[in-house]
Amino acid sequence: MRTLIRQDFLKAFETVDAIVTPTTPTAAFKVGEKSSDPLEMYLSDIFTISCNLAGIPGISLPCGFTQNPKLPIGLQFLGKPFGEQMLLNIAHAYEQSTPFHKERPPALK
Repeated sequence: MRTLIRQDFLKAFETVDAIVTPTTPTAAFKVGEKSSDPLEMYLSDIFTISCNLAGIPGISLPCGFTQNPKLPIGLQFLGKPFGEQMLLNIAHAYEQSTPFHKERPPALK
């Protein structure tokens, strides 16, 4: 299965330099909110597992906040195998173009 996942990513990287996806299926949850449901906590990481299975680099960055309550939303960039430098360049360019990495949710201020 890992080989098939990796092959799909390698095919995509024939035409793109990076893939952009959400980091999680939902915005961050409040501290302790999901601690009684381990399956839901596991499923919140489902989008980050693919790069680990495929053996490709990934980086997650803040890309906004929900309205009420103000909770962070993540964005991840996935890159070609051994493409860490390009991925870091893309992430840096994104951070220079957006203010989200400077903002904090109210609980962390």
